[in-house]
Amino acid sequence: MKYTFVDFKNQYPDDNACLDAVLQRRYGATEACPHCGVVGKLTRIQGRRGYACKEGCHVFPCAGTVFEHSSTPLSQWFHAMYLMTTTRNGVSAKELQRQLGVTYKCAWRIGHQLRDLMSARAIANNPGQLSGHVEVDETFIGGKVKGKGRHYIKNKSTVLGIVQREGDVRGFVVSNVKRRTLLPLVRKNVAEGSRVSTDTYASYGKLKKFGYKHGMVNHDIDEWVKGIYSTNTIEGFWSHLKRGIKSTHASVSRKHLQRYIDEFAFRYNNRQEPAVMFARMLAQISKPTSFEPLK
Repeated sequence: MKYTFVDFKNQYPDDNACLDAVLQRRYGATEACPHCGVVGKLTRIQGRRGYACKEGCHVFPCAGTVFEHSSTPLSQWFHAMYLMTTTRNGVSAKELQRQLGVTYKCAWRIGHQLRDLMSARAIANNPGQLSGHVEVDETFIGGKVKGKGRHYIKNKSTVLGIVQREGDVRGFVVSNVKRRTLLPLVRKNVAEGSRVSTDTYASYGKLKKFGYKHGMVNHDIDEWVKGIYSTNTIEGFWSHLKRGIKSTHASVSRKHLQRYIDEFAFRYNNRQEPAVMFARMLAQISKPTSFEPLK
């Protein structure tokens, strides 16, 4: 089932519909005032993003959300959320600027605040550790130097990826590929006793010691599958991530790379249910982000 732009506009035609959606998300059916508890319908306060109950209490559903200090209309925020959740390779700040009719600075900050909501670490229903058959691999993103060796790695950002076959993926920007850096992340995100596929990189050499069923494939001899072991799933995600960054954003800085990884992981993890991706993002609007309020 798809969530088309026609469906989106029918559901959220204007700012009032968007504010009603935020109110329902924050306080449910609102049969009573969430502040004083008086039963009765809330009345919209004209000219403000708020409601009033029969006793005069004012309810501002945008307070404590990413919309709180933004003068950008809610309909434009929701449009940005739709674009971020329905495009395969994401949306650049310039495209948001063109679509929303805002300044580049505003579009850039909206994009990053929404990426924070797409972060796996911010999702309340995060299922915890991955299990079953899990693939682990590291990759290098960015930089202009091509090839192999110390100089190739030095100018790039290092990323560790963990994916459960037929399940979710998680990616982490790390400082290096040493064992003391990678293994704690694997142990934190993969349930003990799971089957783990990696390449022959030395940092993964002690996974069996920690209770994992570990199998390796040797890429140095062009070995990509060894029985049930392979890293093809995580490498497929790396390929999509890199193509998406290059085609949509051209390049990203190390400072913000984690946000882009989380964005692509969010879409990957919801690939089987594209129609509910927007709703799941909307469900996170009250989560704190790392940005200061929009001016």
